[in-house]
Amino acid sequence: MSELINSEVFLAYSTYSTIVLLKMLLMGPLTGYFRMTRKVFANPEDARAHGAKDEDARKKYMRTDPDVERVRRCHQNDLENIIPFIGIGLLFALTGPDLSTALLHFRIFAGARIFHSIAYLLPLPQPSRGLSWMVGVGVTFSMAYRVLKAGMHL
Repeated sequence: MSELINSEVFLAYSTYSTIVLLKMLLMGPLTGYFRMTRKVFANPEDARAHGAKDEDARKKYMRTDPDVERVRRCHQNDLENIIPFIGIGLLFALTGPDLSTALLHFRIFAGARIFHSIAYLLPLPQPSRGLSWMVGVGVTFSMAYRVLKAGMHL
């Protein structure tokens, strides 16, 4: 076990997993920031806590906002892509790939996810967001293929 933890591949996996997890984690406070600055709340108690004392005021604050929804969709996309990367990336690291191969996979994925969020939140014109999503998914599938190939016993 200590060999795995001390391996450069596992340390690279840990580093890039932490980067994309922190990026995903920051989407929650960013959603809260947009909710607060736009005065758009999902729950009546939140609207009441931020100044909506009567029913009419609460209804005014209980709505959807395009900016809030954009951040939420970006966060949802992170959940759908980063969690599989974490699991498959760990299995990939356990197969003992070359450090250069592992770094290539981890760096491209992290860069694609960071660019995806920038493209989503600014927003940049398509196909920038779609291409960055495809690159990240492609990296995850590449690692999955390598894990399956390493585990094949024919």
